[in-house]
Amino acid sequence: MLSLKQKAPGFTLPNQYGQEVSLKDFLGRKVLIYFYPKDDTPGCTAESCGFRDLRYELADKGIVVIGISKDSVESHRKFAEKYELPFALLSDESLENIKAYKAWGSKKFMGRTFDGVLRISYLIDEKGFIEKVYSTVNTKSHAKEVLD
Repeated sequence: MLSLKQKAPGFTLPNQYGQEVSLKDFLGRKVLIYFYPKDDTPGCTAESCGFRDLRYELADKGIVVIGISKDSVESHRKFAEKYELPFALLSDESLENIKAYKAWGSKKFMGRTFDGVLRISYLIDEKGFIEKVYSTVNTKSHAKEVLD
């Protein structure tokens, strides 16, 4: 995981509509970037819907929410539309940015080990530096934890 007070790695990635989104677009605002393994799976849906449900409270605190996974733009579009997710879901099929944020690594599921997207989030301050790292994420309560 990245360190506190470290400059957040810049990125430009397509969102669920194919439009490019860059981290630098949000200078002057706080940004919560959450990395998640796969669209429309139970944990990822719970986490994403939590951010959807608290979007106004997060916005009142000046926090922009961005989700990133290796899924395609089309997969993100379907996921966002199905659950009415009102924030950018960015596609990083090359894994370049996921790896830059140390969100790729060894995971265990049902007794097997494999590499995949780690569920980790970063709160980035108005100047582009890492303010907080969420390395242990409970998908059902993560949005509330960020809000608090």
